[in-house]
Amino acid sequence: MSTDESSGASREPVALIAGPTASGKSALALELVDVLAARDRKGVIVNADSAQVYADLSVLSASPSPADMAQAEHRLFGAWDGADACSAAEWAEAAKREIADIHAQRAVPILVGGTGLYMRTLLDGIAPIPAIPAHVREAVRALPTQDAYAELALADPASHDRLDPGDSQRIARALEVVRATGVTLGDWQLRKEGGIGDAVALKPVILLPDRDWLYARCDARFVTMMDEGAVAEVEALLTRNLDPDLPVMRAIGVREIAGWLRGEYSREEAIARGQQATRNYAKRQYTWLRHQPPEDWPRVTNAGDARALLF
Repeated sequence: MSTDESSGASREPVALIAGPTASGKSALALELVDVLAARDRKGVIVNADSAQVYADLSVLSASPSPADMAQAEHRLFGAWDGADACSAAEWAEAAKREIADIHAQRAVPILVGGTGLYMRTLLDGIAPIPAIPAHVREAVRALPTQDAYAELALADPASHDRLDPGDSQRIARALEVVRATGVTLGDWQLRKEGGIGDAVALKPVILLPDRDWLYARCDARFVTMMDEGAVAEVEALLTRNLDPDLPVMRAIGVREIAGWLRGEYSREEAIARGQQATRNYAKRQYTWLRHQPPEDWPRVTNAGDARALLF
């Protein structure tokens, strides 16, 4: 990968491998590390997946294996304890520090993940919305969703028109922002700051494989997870009595396996539920990655095409 020239300044390279879960991103990243090594350049894999940041979800998030970790340097995998929610802004700040350190070593950061909000926050920045006062947040969250949605039509028509009437979380967020600040969420988002997209030579590729192939991989991988430690992970989480609204407790597989452990349904049903949840998640990622990133980011259906673009 070469650096770009802009205004006379050389930009450091950053590779980005995006794709839905089970699409083959991790294997491709390891291949890129080997290719860089053959060119006397070190590659360092940086996690951009919102589940793989948690130490508690090594198996359920399909984090790199110990063998993968030994093959290449990995960063921001398992960096957060499940008791501490990792926001996109917090991850982006950590990623910026890691990328700067990797560049200081004359190495190439290889971002790998499928969490669109993480990537967008890192590259484009984030709106500087001030903290919402607790009393405003509590008042908004206490409203029935239909009432909040009706108020949003008057306070922030653009958000009202954009959001689904049943999307309670985003409706509440938009309403609490305009109530607390007097500025709509859309106007805040026009003021994004802190992104690194213009400061690096980005080399992106998006893996969007055949959906039937992807869903079959999702199904098979969930069975493997059940056999190779996912149940123990969920048992360990349940003993901690964490807030059920924490991201780690809402991760795919946690609720499904927990239901089986509580005797609510069979192991086979837990697997079926986990597989369905994984396929649903992959479908959402697939749709987002197809439409939301910049049009000039290459979309490819197989690793071979991705290799040609990255290597």
